[in-house]
This record gives sequence, structure tokens and C-alpha cells, in this order.
Amino acid sequence: MAQPLEGLTAIVTGAGRGLGRAEALELARLGAHVVVNDYGQPGRDGSGEASSAPAEDVVAEIRAAGGTAVAHLGDVADHAQARALVRLTVETYGQLDILVNNAGILRDRMVFSMTEDEWDAVIRVHLKGHFNTTHFAAVHWRERAKAAGGPVHGRIVNTSSEAFLAGSAGQPNYAAAKGGIVGLTTSTALALGKYGVTANAICPRARTRMTEDVFAGFQEPKDGALDPLAPEHVAPLVGYLASPAAARVNGQLLVVHGGMVAIAERPRIAAKFDTAKDVFSYAELDDLLTPYYAQRPPDETFAAAEVLGLKRG
Repeated sequence: MAQPLEGLTAIVTGAGRGLGRAEALELARLGAHVVVNDYGQPGRDGSGEASSAPAEDVVAEIRAAGGTAVAHLGDVADHAQARALVRLTVETYGQLDILVNNAGILRDRMVFSMTEDEWDAVIRVHLKGHFNTTHFAAVHWRERAKAAGGPVHGRIVNTSSEAFLAGSAGQPNYAAAKGGIVGLTTSTALALGKYGVTANAICPRARTRMTEDVFAGFQEPKDGALDPLAPEHVAPLVGYLASPAAARVNGQLLVVHGGMVAIAERPRIAAKFDTAKDVFSYAELDDLLTPYYAQRPPDETFAAAEVLGLKRG
């Protein structure tokens, strides 16, 4: 029986560890050829000497399981290296069909303490990195669609975060980048839909080196059960979104973790006020908006333990 991704080729960025690794293994299990991209720096802040080991280790895992994979060690936040990644994929396997953007770093600090370099570095890797690979993949798919005279199979799965949805006080750079990725995703979905290409974003929760502080207080199961925060809970959704079955899923934002998938709606209007005159005055806005906000309960921050059904250790 044919696998759902058989004959297709996928790029997964940041695939040497954590979520990217689980996603690369899942895509290979579903039949895809996988290009495993990872710059290989040991620090989650993007520090340390780059290494080929993380990407090559995942390639070895895929091949040991009977799959097909090659490694790419470039920095996707570099425009030329992102071009080389797509070029390697096409030269090795003939075409690109699936792009999973996952690479990222953290440089957490409160907004009043954050440096320009800390801001720029996170925006560069997350947001620019997503754009770079998307740009060259889009060029490839557009050219293929024109040559074929019709739509082709193209899938983009971008990685956003609930830090964008609910805010994250100590991560203004990360939250802004992840919000930008959602905007990039919806714009790409509109631009490439006519070529047969879909673009969707996921907000995953998983225990990785990127989130070791966030989930440090949540115990891992001791009975051999799969950790509710394991990246393996996220990977199947990526496999589905990459498949022909998801042809009608486009421009969507999905939250995924621990056996749960939630589809997020776009923001909706909560209330609407019209001026009684031609132009609002300060006094009129004060009369309308101040009572409205005064009667609303303060925003609640959902505790991760309540949402995940976990208990702190």
C-alpha cells in the first residue's frame, strides 16, 4: 500500500533536534525523501560552533529505518544559503514538494532590557528564515506550475507559537517573530493557492531545548507512557498538512500538543461603536469606550497545567 507522501520530497529546517527531528522522521516514515537542514549550533540562543552532527545523525536515523535523506548544514536566515538549500533539494531529488519551516533560536529578555542585537537575531532566524526558504520554494513551484500548465503539489508548514496568541512577557522578539510568521503564512496562502500550493502554520507545544525552561516544572511520565509534551505528538499533523489529503487546508493556524489539535479562528470584532457626529471627539470616545472596558473582566492567562492536564512536580 502506497504511503501518503510516497514520491514527494520535503525540506525540514532546524531538523537536527526536537520538533524538527520528529517532523523529519515522520515525513520519512510517510514515504517522503527528506532534506534535513540544521546549522548545528549547540546553544539555543544561536551560539557556539556550527556542527554537521545534528543533521547527519537524523539522516542516519532515516536511512536506518529504510528511508531516503540528505543533510544540509546552512543557515536559512542567510538568503544565499536558503537558495542553496532549495537548489540542493531539486538537484538531488528532482523537485521540492514540501517545506517545513522550524528553525529558530531564543534570546529572552524583558522589553525594557532587550538589546538591539537580541531583537535582531531572533527576528532574523525565525521570521527572515521562514521568508527566505518560502521565497525560493515559491519560485520553484511557480515555475513548475507554469511549465505544467496547471497546479502542482506544494505544501508549506510554518512554525508559529502561542506566544503570539497569548503574549509572552519575557519574549517580545520571539512573540513578534511568531506573529509575523502567521502574517507571512496567510499572505503566502493567498499568493500561491492558484498554483496548487498551500501554506499553513502550527502553534506546537513540546518539550525541547527551546522550551526546557517553560516546561521544567511538568513531570515526564514515569510509567513508560509517551510524554504529553513529546514532539511526536506534533509531527503527525505536519505529515497530514504535507499530504495530498490536505489540499483544501490553506491559510490556517492550528494549535497542537498532546493528542489535541485546535483550529484557531481569525480575529473577530468584539464590539463596534459609531460616532453620533461626523468625527469622534475625545469626550464621546471616553463615554463609549471607558464603560465598555470597565465592565469587562481582566484578561486571564491560561495556566499551562490546566490546559495540558498536567501537574507540576
